[in-house]
Amino acid sequence: MKKKILIITGDPNSINSELIFKTWKKLNRKIKKKIIFISNYNLLKEQFKKLKYKTKIINLKNIQYISSEDSLKILNVNLKFKNPFKVDRNQASNFFYTSLKIAHKLALKKDISGIITCPISKHILNKKKIGVTEVLALKSKIKNNSEVMLIKSKKFAVCPITTHEDIKNVSRKLNKQLILNKIKTIDKWFKLKFKKKPKIGILGLNPHNAELRKNSEEKRIIIPSILKIKKLGINITGPLVADALFIKDYKNYDVVVGMYHDQVLIPFKSIFKYKAINLTLGLKYLRVSPDHGVAQNLIGKNKANPTSLIECINFINNS
Repeated sequence: MKKKILIITGDPNSINSELIFKTWKKLNRKIKKKIIFISNYNLLKEQFKKLKYKTKIINLKNIQYISSEDSLKILNVNLKFKNPFKVDRNQASNFFYTSLKIAHKLALKKDISGIITCPISKHILNKKKIGVTEVLALKSKIKNNSEVMLIKSKKFAVCPITTHEDIKNVSRKLNKQLILNKIKTIDKWFKLKFKKKPKIGILGLNPHNAELRKNSEEKRIIIPSILKIKKLGINITGPLVADALFIKDYKNYDVVVGMYHDQVLIPFKSIFKYKAINLTLGLKYLRVSPDHGVAQNLIGKNKANPTSLIECINFINNS
């Protein structure tokens, strides 16, 4: 039995059904046979109908079911929905968490290559200032905040030390152990996945690294962390200056680590656009997701770009 790829269809109030349909049309039969969607059969069917999409959907009883490779296979989350694109927040949250629970449980088994989570709005998560990365870390009982959000293109990646934190909270969330744990996870993953010692660049927090003033985060936290990391034999350089690095010098590194979400994601997305994926490192299984949001403003407009979802599938399939 070939290993399966699980895809959680994510937030129902989104472009996800459009992404799924467009992606499905582009995949070859060999890959289609491996894919199982965790979703609601009637919901996805109604969304496709509303969007005037025609493709065969099968409601599976279990993931071992064998069917025509051209059939889109659904492992059903048994809920009822009134309006396919206007699902209330509580129901959308229940749908997502139930789907995630099923995927998490299945992904711990040996016959699963990995899971893909289609985009969700943070509003449907029960906890504030938390994303899927943090939810899966909690489910996997990861200690010391060693899970990593890695946004990756084919030859380059970025990682924020703090993930879904408001800017005003970033400074007080930073500490030496947090930085050390994240860097160790990145280094370990690259060695296991690519059999290489990654070149890691790490940014400071403040403009011009606060000119390395005595009481700056650079002097108190970041530089001492770098020195400790170097003693472990990890190839790390920094603190680098954020406002100039992404002109061209980022190409000298396999990974650039920033102190907060937008510090690295804004330049990364400006350069690579949809040709990137979001990975969660440190789990017991492979989890990736498209590197974009739900784009509710594009629902029904046939403008959604499936490139990132296709990149996710290809990455898991080739892992």
